Amino acid sequence: MNPLKAEVIKIENHENLNIVTFAFGDQTLVMLGLELAEGVKLGSEVELSVKPTHVAIGKEFYGDISFSNQLSAKIIEIDNGILLSSVKLATSDAIFESIVSRKSSQRMDLNVGDSVNLFFKASDLYIKRVL
Repeated sequence: MNPLKAEVIKIENHENLNIVTFAFGDQTLVMLGLELAEGVKLGSEVELSVKPTHVAIGKEFYGDISFSNQLSAKIIEIDNGILLSSVKLATSDAIFESIVSRKSSQRMDLNVGDSVNLFFKASDLYIKRVL
């Protein structure tokens, strides 16, 4: 998985809660967190991460969904195990991995080359390090 390099473009906070918006290529990502790492401020360059088990996939998805982070992607690799499938997804700016059940992968008829949407909640995104 490629590092998700981004720039902090907005920080909102109330009491101990922070909502941080990042410029990620030509798109934005949003993180919800309780504490911010030292050095995180407007203009900071950071490396972000999200666990593969927290990346959801939508195929032929149309409509509204409450996930703050939604990116268009193309499936570049699928590794089907006995119970789980590892799906590698390329966006214009990074490679993501999604771990889904093999049954979901088969039900959705996921194939290399498919255009899909990937989703993850703001609470699942985190700052791995400040650059």
